[in-house]
Amino acid sequence: MKRTFEEHKIRRVHDLNGAWKFKLDPDNVGKDEGWFYGLSDAEDVIVPSCWNNELGLLNYEGVAWYEKKFEITGDDYTGLLFELGCVMTYAEVWLDGKLQCEHYGAFTAFSFTAYAEKGAHSLVVRADSSFDKHSFPQRYTDWFNYGGIARDVSMYELKGISILDNHIAYTLCDDLKSVKVHAELELFNTLDKESSSPLSVRIGDTEIFCGNVSLGASERKIISTPEVELDGIELWDTDSPKLYTVVAETDSDDLIDRVGFRKIEVKDNNILLNGRSIELLGVNRHEEHHEWGFAFPPKLMKRDLDLILDMNCNTIRGSHYPNSKIFVDMLDEKGILFWSEIPMWGCGFAWELFTDPIIVERGLNMHKEMVKQYYNHPSIIIWGMHNEIDSAKETAATLTKTFYDYLREFGGNRLITHASNHPLDDVCMGYDDIICINIYHGWYDYNGYPKTMKAWEILVEQLRERLASRGWSDKPVIMSEFGAAALAGFHSHFDTVRWSEEYQRDLLEYTLELFHNTDYMRGTYIWQFANIRTSPEMNMNRVRYFNNKGIVDENRNPKAAYFKVKELYGKYALENK
Repeated sequence: MKRTFEEHKIRRVHDLNGAWKFKLDPDNVGKDEGWFYGLSDAEDVIVPSCWNNELGLLNYEGVAWYEKKFEITGDDYTGLLFELGCVMTYAEVWLDGKLQCEHYGAFTAFSFTAYAEKGAHSLVVRADSSFDKHSFPQRYTDWFNYGGIARDVSMYELKGISILDNHIAYTLCDDLKSVKVHAELELFNTLDKESSSPLSVRIGDTEIFCGNVSLGASERKIISTPEVELDGIELWDTDSPKLYTVVAETDSDDLIDRVGFRKIEVKDNNILLNGRSIELLGVNRHEEHHEWGFAFPPKLMKRDLDLILDMNCNTIRGSHYPNSKIFVDMLDEKGILFWSEIPMWGCGFAWELFTDPIIVERGLNMHKEMVKQYYNHPSIIIWGMHNEIDSAKETAATLTKTFYDYLREFGGNRLITHASNHPLDDVCMGYDDIICINIYHGWYDYNGYPKTMKAWEILVEQLRERLASRGWSDKPVIMSEFGAAALAGFHSHFDTVRWSEEYQRDLLEYTLELFHNTDYMRGTYIWQFANIRTSPEMNMNRVRYFNNKGIVDENRNPKAAYFKVKELYGKYALENK
C-alpha cells in the first residue's frame, strides 16, 4: 500500500500495480469455466483503475476478472502477504488456481497470507460491482459507482515472526504534557514450527517495549504491551501537526507507522481540540475524478489539499466512504481534521432493511475495518455512522445504537455522529456526540417552507426548539451539507437565477454568515468541494449527469463561490484565534 513514508526497511515489498490481464464476464460464467486458473483472450489494463473509464464501459455493471503474473526469486518456499487496497465491491481472489479469500466492501483494504514456491505464479481477482438489496451502497446514490481494482495491490515476503498490524492506544494525561500509551500488535509465525523472536516497539526515540515473543506453528496472535507513560510530548494540532514515527521490529520483520497525540472532546456545546474551542470550517469531498473514477492519483490528492488549504479550511468530510490511506497521511502532515464514514448513504436504504441481519452485519464489519485500518491517524476526529437514512424510524435508532456502541468502545478518541436530513424528527441524535444536519434550503423545495434562502432562518429556530425539547441543547450542531449547484462559466445579472455562479456564491455567503453567527452551531461542511459524476439513476437536477454543487468544477477550476468561501473562512479563522 502506498503511503507518504516507507512502512518497511527489513521486509521485502513488491508493487503489483501496473499491467494486468482483464476480461469482462457479463454472463457470469467465469467460475464455472475455471477462469481462476488464468485468463485467455484477455486485454491489458492498468491497475489501479476503474473499468468504467475504459472506452465503451462507462455503464458496465457486473463481473470482471483480473490476472497478474509474478515471480518468486527468493527462498524455495516463501511466506507471502497480499494486500488489495480497494476492489469494487465484492472480491474473490485466487493464487495459482486456489481460492484464498473473499471480501465485501469497496473502500477498505483486505489481505491474506499464503505460501509459494520459487518460480512463476498467477494472482487472479474476480470483481463484482452489481447491486442487490443488501449492497453497500445501494444502487441509488448521488455519486457514480465504479467497478474495478481502484487502489494499490502489494505483495510482501514474510520471514519468521512477522508483524501484520500495530495499533497504538493512548490516553493523554490531564496536563496534556504526558501520555499513557501501549501497543496492540498482530503477529504471525510464518514457520511450520514453534518460533520465538525479540520484539521491540519504539515511538520516536523512546522504546516502549522490548522483550521476547513465542508463537506456535503458523500461529496468529494479538499481544498488548504494558502501558508506559511518556513525558514532555508535543501535541498534534492544526497549526503544529506533530507526528511520531512508530517502529515495531522482530529479528526478521518490521512495520513502521506514525501517530500523533491529541484530545478531541465535546463540552458545554463546544468542540475542544487539546482543550481549546474550535470552529470546523470545511468542505465535503469525494475521492472521485471523472477521468480516474475512484483510482484517484496522489498528485491530484495534493492538488485538492492545496486548494482546500487556500480556502482557509481546517477540516474535510470524506464523503461517503473511507478515503485512501495516502490521502489521510497527507492530512496528518498538514494538520487538517477529517471525518471518515462508511458508505451507508441515504434514501437508497429502505427503512425495512435497518433490522436485516445482513445489513447490520455488513455495516458493523465496515466500521470494524475502518477503525482497524485508520486508527493511528490523528487527523481523523469524527467517525460517521451513516448519511441521510430514514433516521425518523425507530428501527434506525436500533441500528445506530449498534454502530455507536462499537465505535464508542473501540474507536479511540473520536467524536461519533451521523448526517441527518430529518432535523426535526430524527430519533438517532441521542447517539451523536455532535449533531450534523444536511438540508438544502434555497436549492431544493421542502414542504411547508418558503422557496427562498430565508427558509434557513425558520429552520434555525425550529431546530433550537427541537434540541431543547429532547434535552440535546448541550450538543454542538454542525451544518454538514448545504449548498447550490452552478454550471461553471454560466453567469447572470439577476441574483435569483439558479445554476449561475452568482446564485451559488450568494447562497453560500448567506448561509455561512447565518451559521457562523448562530450560537449553537460550531461548524460547516459545504456541499461540495468539486463536481462529481453521478449515477444515471440520479437524474433530478443533475445536468450532464454531474452533481454540479462543487465550488470548483470537476477539473478543479474555481467558480465564483470559491473566492467567497476563501474570504469568509479566512475571516472566521482570524476571529477564532
